[in-house]
Amino acid sequence: MRRPWLATAVLALAAALFITACSGQPLSEREKGTGIGTLLGAGTGAIIGAAVGHPAAGAAIGGALGAGGGYMVGNSLQNSQAQNQQTQSQIEQQQQEIENQRQEIEQMKRQQETE
Repeated sequence: MRRPWLATAVLALAAALFITACSGQPLSEREKGTGIGTLLGAGTGAIIGAAVGHPAAGAAIGGALGAGGGYMVGNSLQNSQAQNQQTQSQIEQQQQEIENQRQEIEQMKRQQETE
């Protein structure tokens, strides 16, 4: 009875991953973290569950815990990347302003020399 449940869960997970993969969009860090956490948690849970005689329950519990942990790690990475991109954008904007000011200073120097 446990085997059909495990097979159904594996097929449902495979179908969900297949549909996500077919979306044409690259996975976000949050999605990658959740997926990796789920797989690692389910594998670890299955190993621990097998030691106590319940590998399917261990895989389900480990997968759920791994998904939660992976989501949190992936979310943190995604937020850090967004913040880094914003900081980089601000740096580029400031560099452009510095270049504009440098050009203005050069132009003012040339005007002073001609006067």
